[in-house]
Amino acid sequence: MRSPHIRTPLPGPRAQALLARDRPVTTPSYPRDYPFVMAKGRGVEVWDVDDNRFLDFMSGIGVCSTGHAHPQVVQAIKDAADDFLHISSDYWHERMTRLAEKINSLDPLREPAQVLACQSGTEAVEGALKLARYVSGRPRFIAFLGGFHGRSMGSLAFTSSKYTQQAGFFPTMPGVTHVPYPNLYRPLLAGADQGKAVIEYIETVLFQSNLPAQEVAAILVEPIQGEGGYLVPPDSFLPGLRQLCDRHGILLIFDEVQCGIGRTGKMFASQHWGVTPDIMTLAKGLGSGLPIGLVAARRTLMQKWQRGAHGNTFGGNPLCCAAALATLELVESEYAANAASVGEYLFGRLRQLQQRFECIGEVRGKGLMIGMELVTDRATRAPARALCEAVLTRAFHNGLLLLSCGMSTVRFIPPLMINRGHVDEAVGLLETALTEALAVS
Repeated sequence: MRSPHIRTPLPGPRAQALLARDRPVTTPSYPRDYPFVMAKGRGVEVWDVDDNRFLDFMSGIGVCSTGHAHPQVVQAIKDAADDFLHISSDYWHERMTRLAEKINSLDPLREPAQVLACQSGTEAVEGALKLARYVSGRPRFIAFLGGFHGRSMGSLAFTSSKYTQQAGFFPTMPGVTHVPYPNLYRPLLAGADQGKAVIEYIETVLFQSNLPAQEVAAILVEPIQGEGGYLVPPDSFLPGLRQLCDRHGILLIFDEVQCGIGRTGKMFASQHWGVTPDIMTLAKGLGSGLPIGLVAARRTLMQKWQRGAHGNTFGGNPLCCAAALATLELVESEYAANAASVGEYLFGRLRQLQQRFECIGEVRGKGLMIGMELVTDRATRAPARALCEAVLTRAFHNGLLLLSCGMSTVRFIPPLMINRGHVDEAVGLLETALTEALAVS
C-alpha cells in the first residue's frame, strides 16, 4: 500500500537543495533518521518541500499532541502575541498563573501543588532534581537503566537509553545510581514479578551494600519508559516504589515528559496505577509544539525554595502558556479519551500484523504510546536492529513518519486526535515497509 501522495523519489529536488544548504552550517549531532524536510502540517498530515504528503506517527517526538496547527491552539497563540511576546518569570502575567491553576485542577499530586515553568523536558528534570536536593538536604539519586531524561549535564547523568548520549561527556553530575527498569519481555532479574524484583533489589542489595538509603534525595522514574523501549511496567512496580520511598523518606519524581498529557489515554500515565509522586515533570505534548516544560511539586515542598533559588528567563512565556492552556482543554475534553479508544484499535491492528510477520516479537503500550518490538527470532528474542532501521526508512519512502526506541522497537506516537481511518492507512503503509525491508534483509 504505497502512498499515492509521494510524487517524487525521496528526498526530492527541493529537499536535496535544503539538505545541501544545511550541511555546512548546522551541527551533525542531531540524531536524524531520514531526510524529511517539512513545509507544512495539518492534523496528522504533513507535507515536505516537494509537496509529498506523509502521515505523521511521530508527532515531533510526541510534541504535537493536538495535531499540527490545531486551530484552537493557533488562535490562542495569536491572541497572546497580540498582547505581548515576553515577560520574564521574575514578574507576573495572567496566562502563567492560569496555567498553574489549571495544573492544580487536574490534581496530578492529589494535593495542592505549585508549578515552576521552563522551556523543555530536560529543564523540567533539572528543576525537579534541584528541588529534591534543596528540600531533602540529601546528595544522591536513583535512576533506571533505559531511562531518558534529557541531555543537559544534570539530566544526562540520569539518561541511559543509549551510550552515545553519554560518550565523551564524562563526568556528568555525580551521585546517580542506576538500577534495572522492569522489562517483561527481556527480564534482567530473577522472579516472575519484575516490578517486585526491582524493588527487592534496591532494598535488599543496593541499600545493604552500596547506597545508604538515608543519603538518597529522590528516585527519578518514567511511569512508562519511553526511549528505553516503550516499556509498560507490571502493576506492582509504581506502588512498590511509592512504598519504598515512604519507608526511607525519599522523594519520588515521575518524569511524564513523554508519557503525560493524555498520551496513554489518561491525562497522566501514573493514573493507570493510582500512584502519585512528590514531584512531576511535564513538557513535550504540553504546548502542542511550542517549547514549554513544567515542574509540579507538592506545595509543602515547593514553598521551601527561597527567592532566587531557581528561575528561568523564558519560562512561562505568554505564547507558550496560551498554547498549553488550549492544549490541556482539548486533551481533557476530548483527546485523552480518543487516545484510549483509537489507541486500542491501533494496538489491535498491530497485533494482527504480528500474526503474519514472525519478526514482530511483541506489541506493547497504552493509549497512543505503543511499541512494536522487532526480533530476528521469537524464541531467543534477539533484537533486529538493522531491520528496525530499514523499516523506518522504507516507511518514510512510502509516506509514513515513524521513530524507533529501545533495542529494536518501532514506536507509534501520533497526534492524539487521529481516527481509525488514519490508523488503517498507517498500518497499510507499515505492512508495505515491513515487506520491503524483509525482502532486502
